[in-house]
Amino acid sequence: MAPNVTGATGGVTCGPDLCDDFALHVATPAGYGDTHQLTIKVGWQNAAADFDVYLLDPTGAVVASSASSSDPEVIVTAPTSGDFTVRVVPYAPLGESITGTATLTDVPANPAPSTATPPTFSQYGAPSSFARAHDAGEPSIGSSHSTGSTFYQALYDTYKATWDDSVTPSKVTWSDVSAKPANGCATGGSTSLDPIGFTDAKTGRVFESQLAGKISLMCYSDDEGKTWSPSQGGGLNSGVDHQTVGGGRYSPNGVGALPTSTYPNAVYYCSQDIADANCASSHDGGVTFGPAIPMYSLLDCGGLHGHVKVAPNDGTVYVPNKSCGGKQAVAVSEDGGTTWSVRKDPASTAGDSDPSVGVGAKGTVYMGYQAADGTPRVAVSRDKGKTWTDDQNVGASLGVHNTVFPVVVAGDDDRASFAFIGTTTPGNYQDATNFKGVWHLYVSTTYDGGKSWATVDTTPSDPVQRGSICTGGTTCGNDRNLLDFMDATVDRTGRVEVGYADGCTGACTQPGGAQNFDAYATIARQQSGNTLYAAYDALPNLTPTTVSVTRSGGLYATSTTVANTGKASARGVTTRLLVDGVNVATAAPVDVAAGGSTAVAFPGVRLGKGTHTVVVVADPDGRIRESNESDNRRQTQVVR
Repeated sequence: MAPNVTGATGGVTCGPDLCDDFALHVATPAGYGDTHQLTIKVGWQNAAADFDVYLLDPTGAVVASSASSSDPEVIVTAPTSGDFTVRVVPYAPLGESITGTATLTDVPANPAPSTATPPTFSQYGAPSSFARAHDAGEPSIGSSHSTGSTFYQALYDTYKATWDDSVTPSKVTWSDVSAKPANGCATGGSTSLDPIGFTDAKTGRVFESQLAGKISLMCYSDDEGKTWSPSQGGGLNSGVDHQTVGGGRYSPNGVGALPTSTYPNAVYYCSQDIADANCASSHDGGVTFGPAIPMYSLLDCGGLHGHVKVAPNDGTVYVPNKSCGGKQAVAVSEDGGTTWSVRKDPASTAGDSDPSVGVGAKGTVYMGYQAADGTPRVAVSRDKGKTWTDDQNVGASLGVHNTVFPVVVAGDDDRASFAFIGTTTPGNYQDATNFKGVWHLYVSTTYDGGKSWATVDTTPSDPVQRGSICTGGTTCGNDRNLLDFMDATVDRTGRVEVGYADGCTGACTQPGGAQNFDAYATIARQQSGNTLYAAYDALPNLTPTTVSVTRSGGLYATSTTVANTGKASARGVTTRLLVDGVNVATAAPVDVAAGGSTAVAFPGVRLGKGTHTVVVVADPDGRIRESNESDNRRQTQVVR
């Protein structure tokens, strides 16, 4: 078959040897689609080849498609009864033949939704006085934990955001600290095939990198963008596309991976080449890099990959990929980038957006991805990607059907957040003519190690995009205004910050407003709720403020007031009475609001002659986590 690339610029045009059409009849009973789905897979032998798959209804309209670089291409859609056409388009056939299947499969079951209270977020747009504030597609974001500053990178621009959290919502001050020849970066603002930014949270070193073929034009700053210094940019024989920069502690297993300067962390530059993807490491803080080492070839995975992340506990390096044998996967190095292995999530399906990983404090890996059916899913690994558990759809509770730009960050080992742009509209989200979905920024958070996730729409009244979003690369039309990805970070108190480009501004935000294809530099910042660091949780603090004993006849009755002086409510608070060290009674559980108090009374007891110690204890079994665990007791003495 001849190559057919017409789908890259719009609707597919077919002709002799340009498409293969296969008839598909689907017959399912009423209600079958509640728990089942139609799965179509088309694969081939040579992973360097590429075919695209479309499902057409009897009118010729596209019901669903899979037009990525995945092998196999997978369509997952509703099992609607009817006669359809499966169209296979040879984008780059390379003489390959194809095999395909159409099956009715079970919809993967999800655990019960999280009972945790989702955090809330506020949105902060960059000043429109910044020359390219509305040209901020595929941004990167990072946080310096030493100063609390946030750095947002898009194209040539580095924006610094500082926060005033003494007020609610927090206030932000923006400044443009972009790298330029005038402040030490000779290549700053000159040319770019792809921008990327990285902030080392521990050291505060800020990197800005502009792709330039098989190398990058990179500079770094140690004074928050006041001055910049040049970097080698990447390793010899680096790739030509999809660059990413990251860093973290050194792996103890690295061969020769020892610091050659006083900089404490390793830095990695990874990128995709024609037939493989490579990663180079720096042992002097990103000033110079060793040679680029292949992570995988096209026989293993599709070329494009996500952002590099480094485990904070042991320096393991992760680079995620959306299609490795039709599965989402991570390329993993446990020896400082010297050798790599590809580890797949067997429960996953390939997608069109790059996946993302976040790594917890003790090494738990959270991988968020766009599944073949468009839904946002996340899986968890506790053995560096060798096995995966808890793979689930985190958008189901809010009815999200389509997702782009997954991004994951983690804090404590059992806490992570997964941000994505999503829409509740089903169908082919890349159909610029017919797709009418409204997109929002969602964030899903786990506080129990990925067993359950609480998902919130952070922009419920302010769409991020209307209509289609193209993830098909440089051949897209206006609907590629957001480009290919977004980013997220965690600040020093565990707040989640999402750096994204807002594609719908001004009149577009109003009901029925027209899409204006903006790309406005915006940060969604966590405003309330528990963060990804438990040490900064808003907690209750239970303390008995009074204790009194009154005599009525031959009985002595004790009463107390239990106050909650903390910043969060406490549910199911019990209070215990002890007399001379003996457990006498436990009051029924009550709820105590933050800043509130409740009266607790105990039944009367008989006391013998002499002096007695009466003690009341709030939360006597330590069931409730508090900001101060030392003030839960109060006592008095009674003389009879």
